[in-house]
Amino acid sequence: MSQEVPTLRELKSRAQLIKPTIRLGKAGLTPEFLAAFDEALRHSPLLKLKFEGLKEERKVVARQLAETTGSQLIQQVGHTAVFHRPPAAKQD
Repeated sequence: MSQEVPTLRELKSRAQLIKPTIRLGKAGLTPEFLAAFDEALRHSPLLKLKFEGLKEERKVVARQLAETTGSQLIQQVGHTAVFHRPPAAKQD
């Protein structure tokens, strides 16, 4: 039985209810941050990120982060961005 894929509208609605899970500081997209972000997406397919710096680069960095992690940038408002990556199918 396959899971139903949530719509963009549903994801934005659910994102309103969650707090930022991870914060991105001035160091940017370090390998350590990318590993932590990837791990966070494994535990929760919907993730809210708060930018602690990078004022000018936020939009570019958010797109890069989605591309690098295979996630979808759902929305970006001010200092926060919301990402979604469907859970991987279980391998037995």
